[in-house]
Order: sequence, then C-alpha cells, then structure tokens
Amino acid sequence: MPSAAVTDAPAVPGLFAPRLRAMTVGSVALISLLAFEALAVGTAMPTVARSLDGLALYGIAFGGPFASGVLAMVVSGIWCDARGPRGPMWHGVAWFVVGLLIAGTAPVMSALVVGRVVQGFGSGLLSVALYVIVGHAYPQELHRRIFAAFAAAWVVPSLVGPAVAGLIVQHLGWRWVFLAVPAVAVPAGLLIHPGLLSLGRSAATSPPTGAAARIGWACGAAVSAALLHIGGQQRGATALVLVAFAVAGLLICAPRLLPAGFLRAARGLPTVVGLRGLASAAFVGSEVVIPLMLSRERGLSPTAAGLVLTVGALAWSAGSWLQGRIPVPASRASLPRAGLTCITVGTATVALAVRPEVPVAVAVAGWAIAGLGMGLLYPPLSVLTLELSAPGEQGRNSSSLQLSDSLFAATVLALTGAVLAAGNAPGPASYTTTLVVTAGLALLGALLAGRVVVGGGVRQTG
Repeated sequence: MPSAAVTDAPAVPGLFAPRLRAMTVGSVALISLLAFEALAVGTAMPTVARSLDGLALYGIAFGGPFASGVLAMVVSGIWCDARGPRGPMWHGVAWFVVGLLIAGTAPVMSALVVGRVVQGFGSGLLSVALYVIVGHAYPQELHRRIFAAFAAAWVVPSLVGPAVAGLIVQHLGWRWVFLAVPAVAVPAGLLIHPGLLSLGRSAATSPPTGAAARIGWACGAAVSAALLHIGGQQRGATALVLVAFAVAGLLICAPRLLPAGFLRAARGLPTVVGLRGLASAAFVGSEVVIPLMLSRERGLSPTAAGLVLTVGALAWSAGSWLQGRIPVPASRASLPRAGLTCITVGTATVALAVRPEVPVAVAVAGWAIAGLGMGLLYPPLSVLTLELSAPGEQGRNSSSLQLSDSLFAATVLALTGAVLAAGNAPGPASYTTTLVVTAGLALLGALLAGRVVVGGGVRQTG
C-alpha cells in the first residue's frame, strides 16, 4: 500500500541531528573564521603597514595569500580524491593557524607577508576539503541546507567583520586580529574530527592521472593571480602592464584547471562552474562600485553607502535560507536561472541611480534583488557540483568551482579598478560602464543556465 511505503520510509536527519551536530557546528565555524579573516585583514592592514613601515609590501600582503590559496585549492582537490578529505582538512587548519600566528607576531612586514601566504594556503586547503566532507558525510537531501549554512557563514562576517576588526585594532591592537582566530579554529576542527574518522579513506591508492601537470598549471595560475591582484592596486602604465600579463597568464593556465568544455559552456559541470564564476564576477564587480557611486554622485556618507551593501548581504542570507526550504524544482536549472536573473535585474536597477532624478531607494531595492539572487544561486550550484561528480572526482570538481569563483572575481576587480582609474576621476560614465558590464555577465549566465542539465541523466564527471 502507498501509505505503508510512506510510513516506512526512513526520516532524513536534520543538520543538527546527533550524528551530524558536531560536524555542522565545526564546519560552519571554520567557514565563518575564513570569511572573518578575509574581511578583517582589509580593515587592519593600513594600521599594520604604518606600524611595520611596510607600505612597499602592501599589495603583496593581499596578492600573496590569494595566490597561495589558488594553488592550495588545486592541491586539496587532488588530495581529497586520492586519500579522502581528512588529511587536507587537518593540514588546512594547521597551515591556517600557523600562518595567523606568524602574522600576528611578525616583527617586520616581510614576516607578516610570509604568515599571510601560509594562512592563504591553509584557507585554500580547507575550503575545498569542507565541500568534499559535505559530499561524504551528509545525505543528499541535506546538501542544499548545509550549503545555505555555509553561505550564511560568509554573509554574517561581511556584516560585522569590518566593524569588529576596527574595534579590535582600536582597543587591543592589530595583532589580535590575527592572534584571536586560532583560539576558535582549533576547537572547531576538533568538532569535525569524530565525523571524519567515520568516513574512512578513499579507495584510490595513488594520485589521480595528471596530478603533477595540474599542480604545475596551478602554480602558473597562482603567479598570474598575484600579479592581477597587485596590478589592480596600481595606477597608470604599471597597472596596465601587470594586469595584461596576469590576464594572459590566466587565459593560458586556468582552462587547464577547469572542466573540459568550460570555455564553450558544455552541458553539465562545465556550465555549473562557469555560472559560479559569472555570478561572482557580476556581484563583486558591482559591489566595489556602489559605495563610491553613491558617495560621489548622490552625496551619501560612507556609512550610509555601506548600509546599502549590508542590505544586499542580508538579502543574500535570506535567499540562501529560502532555497534550502522550498521543494526541489522540477528542473535543476530553475534556481540558477532565477538567481542570475535577479542579479541581472538588480544590478541594472542600481545603474539607474547614477542619474540624480532617480531616488536612492531604487538602488537599495536593486541591490537587495541582486543579493537575493546570489542566495538563490550559490548553494544549488554547490549541490550540482557534487551531484555531477563521480565519487573520486568530488575534490577536483569542488576545487574547480571555487577556482572559477576566485579567478573570475579577481579579474573583474582588476578591470574595474582600471576603468575607475581612467581619466582624472571616476564619474557617471565609468560607473555606468562597470554596472552594465557586470549586469551583462549575469545575463549571460542566465541565458546559459539551462545547460547545467545533462541530457539523458544527471551525473557527469569533470
């Protein structure tokens, strides 16, 4: 009888069921710490540079960890597929904590840069390992919810991280921005440990085919990413030369690290990875322009302009919560398409606020729509990545997803900086150009979203 079948079906445990509670708390805590540190350092770094007389190394203090993180994502993906996520997770925690301790106790700026590079490598190992842990430890029915929790773990620090970091710098000193985090990171890792022991090891006995070549291409991408980050902070001919070399390097190296068919948006995983990059580029590229535009063109104070970004972050969190609680759509393309459409409409709406006759509230509403779109989009793309991955390729494909996110965003940020730096000062034309380009990226993603569905089946390897 149908009713008996329904009655006898095993109940799906929640994220905080006894078996998963410690792993959920520990994983979300680690994601939050990675997010807090990424955001807090930006607040503290001007004080750090003055204190250590290290302005000359200011750019590499950001570009170095970004580059080491790119390399670590690839290493972590290979490691997870060969041996399971336990090793990359623990090494990630160790490198992250050691890097923070080196940075927090650095007597000179060069030592702080070393600490930042070590910290960035740990962050890259961890970010991929945690995705693979989800695929191994959580039932498929909970994937959208745990990835929504990961998204919230990034959003919350974006709301309070800079303010908390500012208070720490003001009242305790900049070193505690680095030294306080290990006290939470180690216990969070220990919470995950019992669950990791139950996962066992991968059946593979050797690294995947092509692992050495993949690490080589990752090194090239890491160097290019560092140049891109540093070039984006320069002005004039120096910026153009650095960005040009960096983009050329990424065009050569990045396709070797992403799924086959990525450049032609092949169905399945290549499109999933591409949509993550397009969404990240569209959102981040707009986010850096909005406070500047509202301050210079509409006369808002820095605090008021920043609050507009807060609205977007809150909407992102709301979208993540919503997608985790609605029924699974008939088509896997529905949520990605809806999310990218929201980003397109929201970003285009924000662009209207360049004109003085358009109320600022229009920009606020537009950015809320864009934030909602990011929330609807990010967790489903993470879920699709695991669904489209063979068991021995979850690490590689999770690495590709996060590489696409990071590299697309970094490229657009560097190009946005070049657009804003053109001429004597940023003006309506440069703001409009940037926002139209970012809206176009999101629109391209919305048009391609149907290609996440694989004809004749769901699973496809990378």
